[in-house]
Amino acid sequence: MDNAAIEEMFETLGPISIRRMFGGKGIYCDGVILAVEVDGEILLKGDAETAPEFEGAGGRQWAYDGKGKPVKMPYWSIPEAAYDEPEEMARWVKLAYAAARRAKK
Repeated sequence: MDNAAIEEMFETLGPISIRRMFGGKGIYCDGVILAVEVDGEILLKGDAETAPEFEGAGGRQWAYDGKGKPVKMPYWSIPEAAYDEPEEMARWVKLAYAAARRAKK
């Protein structure tokens, strides 16, 4: 996904920065990482508070194979409905930003 499309997804937060990392991109707002791009997919930061919401909306947690067993990361796929509704996307982006702020503390 190109940077302009990513910026559009996160426009409700104001200015964001996008940095290359591990073959993907990290997406930051106010110095905290709130999303990553992995293999062309944007994954939003989640935590114990927001994970049930992501899961309930059909999101899946990102995991990679770590020495024979999956390692779960605190990032979730964006629920499909958000791609068609800017207000819905804004809701998920704000949840990810709140989770990122909590993680920073």
